[in-house]
Amino acid sequence: MQTSSQKLFSKALRLNLLLSLAVGVLGSGLGVLFFGLPGVYSSLIGAGVSAIFGAMTIGSIRFGSKLGLNGFYALVLGGWLLKVLLFALLLGALQGATFISGPMFFFAVVGSVLGGLAIDSYVVLNAKIPVVEN
Repeated sequence: MQTSSQKLFSKALRLNLLLSLAVGVLGSGLGVLFFGLPGVYSSLIGAGVSAIFGAMTIGSIRFGSKLGLNGFYALVLGGWLLKVLLFALLLGALQGATFISGPMFFFAVVGSVLGGLAIDSYVVLNAKIPVVEN
């Protein structure tokens, strides 16, 4: 049986993955319209990066909540540093690539991040987590 906090994390993960799917589909349509095939690739890569990083964040918080305070902070901040490093490596690998549209990648990532923040805020504000678990 899932606790209230586990249900919250599952709902946040599910909604964030649906958002990434929507950004990928909508971004692909806009990308092909404005930038051609590179716009499609950029949108899909941007949405995929956001989905992976969002899942890493939710997963680190979910698993970190079972640890002590020091373990929680170590896991969450370690995950954050890992994401920064991976994103920098990805940007370095994609720099100068002809199959990428920079503006489309930017808007896909920013749209996914802002949408993810909105989803996380909505899920947390509407959560019904009792003070005492069963």
